[in-house]
Amino acid sequence: MSNYIMDLRKTVGHRCLLQCAGSVIIENERGEVLLGKRTDNHLWGYSGGSIEPGETVEECAKRELFEEMGLTAGELEFFMVNSGPEAHYIYPNGDEVDNVEIIYLCRDYQGEIRAQEEELEEIRWFRKEEISMDMISPPIRPVFRKYLEQDF
Repeated sequence: MSNYIMDLRKTVGHRCLLQCAGSVIIENERGEVLLGKRTDNHLWGYSGGSIEPGETVEECAKRELFEEMGLTAGELEFFMVNSGPEAHYIYPNGDEVDNVEIIYLCRDYQGEIRAQEEELEEIRWFRKEEISMDMISPPIRPVFRKYLEQDF
């Protein structure tokens, strides 16, 4: 969780926050997608997180990818904005958010894959046909529905 969001939580507690985020879906040359299994709800997702004050969405997306998965993103391709009722989420600790998430695709990356232990239990590549909605973290399911429909 970003320092900005942690500071806000000290004031508002678990009340709903509007959370702006930058995220990256990493795809390899075989068309597989890199997902991390979250430590809080034990479901899978791509890297992403809250934008810090003064940070661009692209900077946030790249920072989160490096922090969570150890990869450095090159070129990012805009994919979609995830917002609205399906992006609303209550975390297992009771924190409530309405997400406005800008998601990018990235096939241009480097580095050694490693999981940020505080946030991810495991990281692995998935073929698209291996992904089912019940394994994906709820607020990003709309993104995966669209992603799995695409033929890149």
